[in-house]
Amino acid sequence: MLRITCPYCGERDRVEYVYGGDAARRLPSLADSDLDRWTDWVFARDNVRGEHYEYWQHVHGCRQWLFVVRDTVTHVIRSVTPARERSLADGPREAGNL
Repeated sequence: MLRITCPYCGERDRVEYVYGGDAARRLPSLADSDLDRWTDWVFARDNVRGEHYEYWQHVHGCRQWLFVVRDTVTHVIRSVTPARERSLADGPREAGNL
């Protein structure tokens, strides 16, 4: 059972949250006209095995967005921080999507 510890509400079951996507991905520049780069960003996803950076929203609680580091194999959550406290300099970047 996946349980996430919200920094505001405490430990809660996964059903209180909605997955918000891969936090390691960066939106290409809006001025970027490379169709292949936009196609990859919209449709291509890596199937990460191991540590993964994710956004989750606590929709049935405080409604805050959270930055979660989770192991995709064991589902062990290594850390949870408010997304608004996460600097753009934190976390990995995809090549070409800085």
